[in-house]
Amino acid sequence: MGKFLLRRVLPVLLVAALGVGIWVYTGQARDADYTDVAYGRTSPSQHLDIYVPQGRGPFPAVVFAHGGAFMFGDKRMFGRGFRDDVNALNAAGFALVSINYRMSGEAKFPAAVQDMKSALRFIRANAASYRIDPARIALWGQSAGANIALDTGMSRGVALFNDPAALAPAADDHVSAVVSMYGPTDFIAMDQQLATAGCSAGAQNHSAVDSPESRYLGAQITRVPAMVAQANPLTYANPATPPLLLQHGTGDCTVPPLQSRILADRVNAVAGPGRALLQYRQSATHADSAFDTPANMASVIAFFRQAFAADHFAAKP
Repeated sequence: MGKFLLRRVLPVLLVAALGVGIWVYTGQARDADYTDVAYGRTSPSQHLDIYVPQGRGPFPAVVFAHGGAFMFGDKRMFGRGFRDDVNALNAAGFALVSINYRMSGEAKFPAAVQDMKSALRFIRANAASYRIDPARIALWGQSAGANIALDTGMSRGVALFNDPAALAPAADDHVSAVVSMYGPTDFIAMDQQLATAGCSAGAQNHSAVDSPESRYLGAQITRVPAMVAQANPLTYANPATPPLLLQHGTGDCTVPPLQSRILADRVNAVAGPGRALLQYRQSATHADSAFDTPANMASVIAFFRQAFAADHFAAKP
């Protein structure tokens, strides 16, 4: 295991050992068909793996961003059940692209969103090489990765998230859909929402100077409201917002379930009823195994299939 991978892996194992982790190391999924593909030139973090179904294709693709409080995680470190999720997505005829992105210890916001945007554009520009349909690309993220995926998918054409060192800067950043699992949206509102939900005082630390969100933005979130707004996907809600599937546990005392509700309400008000679909998992906690079941993955696949069928985007050559 190289030094770079160790730097990404060890914090996860340590946090999990302390009993406060939100990500579980379960080993690798099946070997990727394309491994450690570079999509940028700024950092060794800017690599991705691609899992492609058998057959000629081209296949719709789902680009995935892992969780880890914006501080840790790796494209090869999958949560409970993810190994089966890869197989399920491939069996449904979807390619899966799992990305690494710059952690908050390496680069601050908007670096991680720039990275996912760059990965999306790289895949679209090089789709033929990987048997991927450039007109059918969706995003999926869990926890912190969900915030990154939402910002990426809802901000088409927003210059803030353009990386000048991207390998395919001219490719379109359109997406067919976004799936968010227990993702944060409005950082500043989180502590009050947790208190209202009856979560312990210890859970209400998102506004602290050393919180994951403050580390991600590079400053205590209460001191940089404009930057908090830039990191909030509600800011980018518009009539052309792609279909969203927002899944959250009602027992989540890490990221309050109201975070998904306020986004769904905003998007449906701006883009029309039904553009954002909110699904609660009763009593489920953060990163709960309820999100890793075959039944839940079937629900996610059905959402992607419907979104791909309805999307008439014509990719640029």
